[in-house]
Amino acid sequence: MAKVKIGVRDVLGDRGLYKQMARIAIPVSLQGLVTVSINLMDTIMLSGMGDAQLSASSLAGQFINLFMICCMGIGMGASVLTSRYWGMRDLLSLKKTVTIMLRLATVFAAVFTLATIVAPGLIMRLYTDEENLIYYGILYLKWMVPTYICTGLSLTCTIVLRTVGQVRVPMATSIAAFFVNVFSNWVFIFGKLGAPRMEIEGAALGTLIARVFELACICGWFFFKDDRIGYRVKDLIMKCRDLLREYIRISIPVLVSDSLLALGNNAVAMVMGHIGEAFVAANSVTVVVQQLSSVLTQGISNASGIITGHTMGRGEGDKAQRQGYAFLFMSFVIGCVAALVILVLRGPIINFYEVSEEAKSIAWELMDAILIIVIFQSMSSILTKGVLRAGGDTKFLMAGDILFLWVASIPLGYLAGLVFEWPPFWTYTFLKIDQVIKCVWCFFRLRSGKWMKKIYSAQGG
Repeated sequence: MAKVKIGVRDVLGDRGLYKQMARIAIPVSLQGLVTVSINLMDTIMLSGMGDAQLSASSLAGQFINLFMICCMGIGMGASVLTSRYWGMRDLLSLKKTVTIMLRLATVFAAVFTLATIVAPGLIMRLYTDEENLIYYGILYLKWMVPTYICTGLSLTCTIVLRTVGQVRVPMATSIAAFFVNVFSNWVFIFGKLGAPRMEIEGAALGTLIARVFELACICGWFFFKDDRIGYRVKDLIMKCRDLLREYIRISIPVLVSDSLLALGNNAVAMVMGHIGEAFVAANSVTVVVQQLSSVLTQGISNASGIITGHTMGRGEGDKAQRQGYAFLFMSFVIGCVAALVILVLRGPIINFYEVSEEAKSIAWELMDAILIIVIFQSMSSILTKGVLRAGGDTKFLMAGDILFLWVASIPLGYLAGLVFEWPPFWTYTFLKIDQVIKCVWCFFRLRSGKWMKKIYSAQGG
């Protein structure tokens, strides 16, 4: 493709692009905010039970997050195709993509369910060697067994609904699930309204109830009410062999990339877990603040991917290139806003938690590192998970995720934290250094124009 001449106006974007982006990004960001709020309430409620239960739920949650990120990889991989097919108005190919996606999500749910039933102790020992954390973590995991299939189906269906502009139903469901989760936590963690006092098990049960609620709402809508895609239960058995090769070519690299990224994040959690209980508790606090400051980044990332997919589906490659630069500029601004949010909120939030003074001290150092990292993370996220991925450049992105996380972040973080025992600021910075490298790397990929790939449909287009 010939290089597109980019001016200042292209970088800043136009009013139409901002309106289009806002229609998608705002509901997605609100949904993300609700999800983070659920995590915030979980950790605040459990912090009153001591560092051990808070840390155990955080470490056990890493395994749950591993599954969720795999499901996001499955869903986001499918969304590269579904957004393009929606732009092409090819509903047959879109439905076949959804069918392959749901079958794959079910397989992953079965594998994680079996692992959690058979070896919860082994799972916890991967993250920590402290027996009290392992004990509490096993209690937490046993309640999580039914959540895998619920999360797998509702999360992947939500991602597909977004690609066709259906963002209100997932957002409304998440808001309702927040109240369901908080109420259930209050009842079962503390033993209210005649319920037994379950502490960490109560937090897990509250999450399970919320996940079942989400499944009923999202999948009920997707399979029985949605008329944009028109996907129904009978479509689960439709023949998809003619699209399987294209799905593997485009979507599987996204799954591999996100799965290895999830494994890398779990390796990071393992490093933190072996540094000590106070470090894990501190990170539990900082993760929530970081997520809270990054919800808008997630919304812009989703919007950029969907808009880019639709634009390329209409065959407007030059326009997609210009939009890519506009999204890059937005990501820098959003990253700076996120850093400002962290700067303002870190004090009140850290002091709100009932954790040890050592954990609070470490949390302050981690926040200092996040202030810098979050700007690069915003830019790399919107490029890798949005623009470049929507262009079909999934193999290139997979290579970058594997290389920078496993060759840079994890070895450097391990050396800093466990070998040299450097301060938490430098340990965390090195654990997240891949975000800085990817930001620079992906900028040059965007500039080259080589990220725009042709995608084929079941109709041979």
